[in-house]
Amino acid sequence: MNRYQGPLKRFARTFGATDAVADEIVQETWLGLLQGLDRFEERASLKSWLFTILKNRAIARATREKRSVPFSSFAREGADRAEPPVDPSRFQGEDGNWPGHWAVAPRPWEEPHRRLASMEARTEIRHAMASLPERQQVVVALRDVEGMTSEEVCELLDISEVNQRVLLHRGRSAIRNVLEGYVDD
Repeated sequence: MNRYQGPLKRFARTFGATDAVADEIVQETWLGLLQGLDRFEERASLKSWLFTILKNRAIARATREKRSVPFSSFAREGADRAEPPVDPSRFQGEDGNWPGHWAVAPRPWEEPHRRLASMEARTEIRHAMASLPERQQVVVALRDVEGMTSEEVCELLDISEVNQRVLLHRGRSAIRNVLEGYVDD
């Protein structure tokens, strides 16, 4: 429990759950684990199985609660429009020597370890993560925060390897854009 409590709660939060609801989903997950332990066949790791239980509990809960929509959710209408992960003006056009390549490559950050280790940077990263579309947020959280392999993420979310890579790339690019602005300031 000590090892997985935090990661499970963070994963539950990616389904849009509040802290209180995430705690309840995690508690239901632990109960589900205990009730189904005799059916665990070790075809996947215990960690993957635990995260799958949580995913199923979170989806079931979201389905139950979907009947009531908070008024505040209407304010974000159209917020998930497909936007390129990196501003297209940063790349060479068709008339350039290398179409599609960087016009000006991202410059290396000076002393990024000091800047990014600060609490302020962590807040920026949290805000950047929260602003991602839900699927990107989940994939980035599982890969970069929880340290899961791409195979585990694909199995857990029931997505293809290509889809997982695209979601991860777009999520990481969006976060990098936010951090680039933070580090440059």
